[in-house]
Amino acid sequence: MWTDVSGGVPCYKVGRSGYGAITQVDSPQSPGHMALPWRAAVTYRGLNRGLGRLLSVTCDSSTSSMWANCRSTWSAGRECLLGTLSLSNNTGEAVLRCFTTSQGAKVKEQSTVQHPSCFNLLWLPVCCSAGQSNPTFLIQTGSQSYVLRKKPPGMLLPGAHKVDREYQVQKTLFSAGFPVPQPFLLCTDTSVIGTEFYLMEHVKGRIFRDIRLPGVRAAERAALYVAAVEVLARLHSLDLTSLNLEGYGRGPGYCKRQVSTWTKQYKAAAHKDIPAMNELSNWLKDNLPAGDNEVTLVHGDFRVDNLIFHPTEARVMAVLDWELSTTGQPLADLAYFLMPHYWPQSLNIISTMGSFKGIEGIPTAEDIISIYCRCRSLPPTLPQLNFYLALSIFKMAGIAQGVYARHLLGNASAPNAAQFGQYVEPMAKVALQLAQSESFSSYVCASVCTRICVHINLCVYLCAQVKAREAGLWNLFLPAVSGLSQLDYAHIAEETGRCLFAPEVFNCQAPDTGNMEVLHMFGSEEQKRKWLEPLLRGEIRSCFCMTEPDVASSDATNMECTLRRDGDQYVIQGKKWWSSGMSINMFLIVLCKRKFDLLSLSEHFQSLMILVPMDTAGVQLVRPLTVFGQDDAIHGGHFEVHFDNVYIPASNIILGEGKGFEIAQGRLGPGRLHHCMRAVGLAELALELLCQRAANRHTFGKKLYQHVVAHWIAECRLMIEQTRLLTLHAAHALDTLGSQAARKQIAMIKVAAARMACKVVDCAIQAHGGAGVSGDFPLAQIYLGFWFVVISQPYFLCAYLSG
Repeated sequence: MWTDVSGGVPCYKVGRSGYGAITQVDSPQSPGHMALPWRAAVTYRGLNRGLGRLLSVTCDSSTSSMWANCRSTWSAGRECLLGTLSLSNNTGEAVLRCFTTSQGAKVKEQSTVQHPSCFNLLWLPVCCSAGQSNPTFLIQTGSQSYVLRKKPPGMLLPGAHKVDREYQVQKTLFSAGFPVPQPFLLCTDTSVIGTEFYLMEHVKGRIFRDIRLPGVRAAERAALYVAAVEVLARLHSLDLTSLNLEGYGRGPGYCKRQVSTWTKQYKAAAHKDIPAMNELSNWLKDNLPAGDNEVTLVHGDFRVDNLIFHPTEARVMAVLDWELSTTGQPLADLAYFLMPHYWPQSLNIISTMGSFKGIEGIPTAEDIISIYCRCRSLPPTLPQLNFYLALSIFKMAGIAQGVYARHLLGNASAPNAAQFGQYVEPMAKVALQLAQSESFSSYVCASVCTRICVHINLCVYLCAQVKAREAGLWNLFLPAVSGLSQLDYAHIAEETGRCLFAPEVFNCQAPDTGNMEVLHMFGSEEQKRKWLEPLLRGEIRSCFCMTEPDVASSDATNMECTLRRDGDQYVIQGKKWWSSGMSINMFLIVLCKRKFDLLSLSEHFQSLMILVPMDTAGVQLVRPLTVFGQDDAIHGGHFEVHFDNVYIPASNIILGEGKGFEIAQGRLGPGRLHHCMRAVGLAELALELLCQRAANRHTFGKKLYQHVVAHWIAECRLMIEQTRLLTLHAAHALDTLGSQAARKQIAMIKVAAARMACKVVDCAIQAHGGAGVSGDFPLAQIYLGFWFVVISQPYFLCAYLSG
C-alpha cells in the first residue's frame, strides 16, 4: 500500500520490519510520459538497522518497464538483498518490493506479492538485456546464470508475445533431445515483475548478431551455416504425435492463415497507408500454394542470430526465440532462412537482415536447399519458393511495422525502434519483385516431382508391403512363423540384399528382425502382446541400443550405461550411440549393467535387457550420426541417445536380471547370418555392374576386360563363392547345433563377408572411374555401408574366434 513518511515521500509498506521509500526520480518529462533513461534512488529503514541508502538504479532506455534487485551495505560490511525495484514509464510509478534480512541468515520474504517460485533467496542482478520483441535478460546468481524472457508492457497486438507458448514448446523439445535451453519455470502472475515471464537455462556459446559472421574464416562460416540448416531440417522431421504437439497449431492451411494473420497484424499497427504492402498482401492471397497440407513444427523466425553455437565447434547448441513457432508448412521456415540471399545490398535495416552478396564462405541458396532436401529425403526442387520468400519478407515487414508502432506507443524494447518504420515500404517492394520473378523453377514441374515422391512413399512402397503380406511373403526370417529354416532363409536374404529397401517390403529389416527374435524367444506373454505382435504386423518399428560413446564397445563388458532398482521400477542412466532407426521407432531394447554389488558376479552376468518406450521421459535423441560424413538414413538413421534418469516398470525386463549376454547371443546369431547373405547379394550386384562396365568400355584399343580387369572379375567371383559357402555352412550349423555351438562359424562369416564385399565393390568402383564414386551408381553408397560393417563388427566378433 502507499502511505506517507517524513517529508511526504511516497513509500511502499513492507510489513512489520520497515519500509522502502522512493526518494528521487529524475526525468525531464512528467509522470506517464517519462523519457528514458531515468534514475531512481531508494532508501530503506529497518528495525535496529539504521538508515541505509541503496545504490542508485538506472533503467536502460531500451526498456519501458524495468526491474532490478537493490542491495545495501551494513556497517559490518555485509551486503543484503533489500528488494526489487520496478519502474514503468507507462504509469509513472516506481514500486519497491522489499524483504527483511536477519544478519548471517538467508533472506526472508516479507512482501505478499512475490511469486512463490521467483527470486526470493538470492541477489539476482540483471546483467544485460536483449530481444527485439520479448525483452530478454541475463540473470546471475554467483556461479549460476539464467535467462529471463518476458512480455513487453503496455498495450499489445492480439495473439502476440505469448511467452507461455514459448515455454511450452521449449519444454517439449528439450525433453525430446532437440537443442533448446532447458526451461525451468513459467510465471503468469503479472504482479511479480509486471508481465508474464519464464526462466530458462543460460546456454554458453557463440551468438552471431550479424548473420554475415564478420571475423569468421570462410571455411568455418560455411560449416556454421551447414550446421544451422541441418538443425532446421531436424526440427521439421520431428513427429508431432510423439511430441504431443498436434494441438499446438491449426494444421493444414498454414499459408492461408499466415497471409491473413500478418495482414491483420500489419493493418492493426500501420501508421500510414503503404500501397506496396496492400499489393503484396493481395498477391499472396491470390497465389496460395495448391498443396498446403504438410504439417510440421515450424520455428517462424529461424535465423543464425537466433542460434547458439558451440564455442569452438560448428555445432548448434540451442535454438532461441520460439515466439512465432506453430505447426504448419516447413518451407516457410526454409524460405525465411534463405531471405538474406535475395536481399538487396542497398537495404540495410539491422545486422540480422543484411545481404550476403560478396560474403565468402556462406553457402549459396541452392546449396542450402540441397542440404535441407538431403536431410529430409526430399526432391531438390522446391515448389513455389517465390511465394514463401515473398511471405517471409511480408512477415518481416509486418514485424518492422509492429516494432515502430510500439515505439510510437512508448513501449518498444528495441533501442533503434524509431528507424523501423522507414523500412516497411522498401521491404514490400523487394517482396513484390521476388514474387513476380520468372527466375524460380516452374511450379508445375516441382509440384509433379513432389507428388511423385509422395506417391512412391505412400503408395508404391506401402502397396508392395500389402501385396507381399497377401502373398504370404511376410516375416520370412522367423522359423516359427514362416516355417523356413535358417538355411532356407539365407538364400532369400541374398535375393533381398540386392535392393536396399527390399527387406522392409517383407518386414524382414534390421534391427526389427533381431528384436522380434528376442521377444519371441525370451519375452513374457505381456511383452509379446504389447510389442511383438505389432512388430510382426509391421505397425511399429524398434531399435537396439548397445554401443556406447565413452568406452571401447568392442568389449561389451565395458558398458557404463547402468540400471538401478527403485521400488517397482528401474532407473536407467547412461549414453548409447549408433542406434539404428532411432528417428522412426516406437520402442528400444537397451542393454544395461545392473548397479549393485557386482564383485560376486562374473562380468557376463551383470548385464540385462529392458524394453524402453521411445516417449518415456528422460530419453533424449542427442544427434544423428553420419557414416564417413554421409547420411545413411534409409532405415531411420543412426543416433546418439542419452538416458537421463529414465524410469521403467520392472515388468519391462526381458527374461530376468543377469541375462543380457545370453539374450544377445541368441539375438545376434541369426541377425549376423542375414547381414552376411545380404552382403553376398549386394556383392553380386556390384560384380554385375563391373562386368557390364568391363564389356562396354574401351581403353587403349581394348575392352576393359581384356586388361587386368579380367583378373579382378575372377578374384571377385572366387571371394563371393567362398563367402556364400561359408555362410550357408554357418546357417546349417545354426539350424542343427544352435546359436551357442555355432558361434565360431557365425563370427567367421561376419569377418569374411565384410572383407569380401569391400573388395568386390572397390574393384567395381575402380572400373567405373569417377562414375563409381558419384550418385549415378549405387556403388559409393554400398561401399560406405560395407566399410562401416568392417569397422563395427569384426573386432567384437574376434573374441569368439578364440573362445
